[in-house]
Amino acid sequence: MTALADRARMTAMTWPVASGSLVLGFGVAQATGVRPLGGVVLAAGAGWCALRWRRSVGSGRTAALVALYIACFVASHLIADAVGTWGAVFLVAAVVGGAVLLIADIPASRAATAA
Repeated sequence: MTALADRARMTAMTWPVASGSLVLGFGVAQATGVRPLGGVVLAAGAGWCALRWRRSVGSGRTAALVALYIACFVASHLIADAVGTWGAVFLVAAVVGGAVLLIADIPASRAATAA
């Protein structure tokens, strides 16, 4: 039972947290008017994911995913005038979620299943 629980914990999908923290962080900043509070949500989500990614896919992929997360956060500010603020946030959240699924979650799931 413990081995099964450990495998389930290691193969838990992180893409919802990665993309959701971008959306939730922006929502918190908008709702409260306190941008740093939204930043706390972003940092917590990215940090939690980074810990999981490092265990499952290594430091290199983790660094790449964290860099993508930060780049998408910045990009959301740059494209907000063109697509609207919420549109920008949803767009970058989709990019991050898809990348995390392909780069971290699916490979980690395959590795755990093979073990």
